[in-house]
Amino acid sequence: MRPTSSLRSSLWMVAAALTLGGCAMTPRQGDTTSRLDTVQKAGVLRICTPGDYRPFSFQKPDTSYEGIDVDLMTSFSASLNAKPEWIKTTWANLLPDLAAGKCDMAVGGVSVTTDRQKRAFFSTAYMVNGKTPIARCADVAKYQTVELIDKPEVRVIFNPGGSNERFARASFKRAKLTLHGENVTIFDEILANRADVFVTESAEAITQQKLKPGLCAINPDKPLQYGEMAWMLPRDDVAFKAYVDQWLHLSLAGGEFQRTMDRWLK
Repeated sequence: MRPTSSLRSSLWMVAAALTLGGCAMTPRQGDTTSRLDTVQKAGVLRICTPGDYRPFSFQKPDTSYEGIDVDLMTSFSASLNAKPEWIKTTWANLLPDLAAGKCDMAVGGVSVTTDRQKRAFFSTAYMVNGKTPIARCADVAKYQTVELIDKPEVRVIFNPGGSNERFARASFKRAKLTLHGENVTIFDEILANRADVFVTESAEAITQQKLKPGLCAINPDKPLQYGEMAWMLPRDDVAFKAYVDQWLHLSLAGGEFQRTMDRWLK
């Protein structure tokens, strides 16, 4: 199923105004050096990603990465005369690893949340991408709303450590909840009839229904919850955030951003 023009419009919406809020070494406490400087000096941009979230960042069997954020990071790194260095992490450790200085930024389909905002900066949001159920195509009519999903006989599956887990635990009080630790195989659990519904972002639901015949995204044009996606940046590094936001703005205005989105979502 190809996304409709209205879906593509709802999937990404870049903020009109830019807001102000790595390298081989992490600035020490009290050090005002920005990653804008240290990344250029080191020639390396360290990027944390779980690498399990199509179409944003996915680690292939040969350990290389592909996806929307991977393509954008390749171009962004080049703007700093740096090479991207991918650092594998998990959703549960994504924010702690960034806060600990293990990487210069975190990407891969990161949802903007106030909990994360307490410990990190976000770039300007580059996509509107709300929560959407995905289920077996034969069951689409049964799971149209949170109320229809939240029943004792419905088996809701979710992955740990991110906004999908928070949404499932907050929204479903009567359904049977199952934590599945492997995001790459979570969709197979539904196809195998070991789970009924997984709620994730619209873009992933649409991508997976193309990859997994028998699964259907449910009303991706009308998500269950509003959400935005952005890159996560070190807190208080205003100069680095300003550069990231400016790069995103120019990428959008020049068409590169849209071409990247089209390559993965059309």
